[in-house]
Amino acid sequence: MNAGVAGMLDAPVLGRLLGRGFVVITYVGRRSGRTFSTPVNYWRKADEFVIGVALPDRKTWWRNFLGEGGPITLHLNGADRPGHAVARRDERGRVFVTVRLDDAS
Repeated sequence: MNAGVAGMLDAPVLGRLLGRGFVVITYVGRRSGRTFSTPVNYWRKADEFVIGVALPDRKTWWRNFLGEGGPITLHLNGADRPGHAVARRDERGRVFVTVRLDDAS
């Protein structure tokens, strides 16, 4: 499913529509050292991108960004944009990953 969504994001018309709320993130696993890419939903808050992790206890990708966080790449508007991501779990158990792009744009 992830590959299908990622492919739709690159489609000319459909990608523009979906791209308003979806982005493909790429990161290196802390333990495995493998590179992973996955589409996620995001919203913009000032100069940050915020990713809400649905069903966080069933997913593991966001754990790569606990503590001090780590490097991440967002595929935005047809270009890869490097940044730094930090994951936080709130008092209600919700998980949010906040991304600041390296060039803050």
